[in-house]
Amino acid sequence: GLQGPRYVGAAPNGGFVVSEECGDVKVFMSSHKLLCSLSSKYGHQFGNPAGVCVDRDGSILVADEQRRTVHLFPEHGAPVCLVSTGLRRPAGMACSSFGHLFVADTGENCVKVFK
Repeated sequence: GLQGPRYVGAAPNGGFVVSEECGDVKVFMSSHKLLCSLSSKYGHQFGNPAGVCVDRDGSILVADEQRRTVHLFPEHGAPVCLVSTGLRRPAGMACSSFGHLFVADTGENCVKVFK
């Protein structure tokens, strides 16, 4: 059921998150069954979702290459734009247990760290 999978991130509950070329991000349970689509669940329109990761609270973070942003999708509540400036082409991401967000910016050939 995936359309052009790009990036994958592990979730604390044993599930995983996958960004797709078609402009959506899908969340799967540990049984590999589809739990939800972030576009459908939150009514969020992605430009070109790339890197995904899940923080220690279980919130899903998504880098959007086209919009040059990083959004946080909490389990409950509305999405929050965490990074809206300073990214040229965000790609892969990772969350640390210390609350840091690492974003590979392929437009500037570097990794940027956000707290």
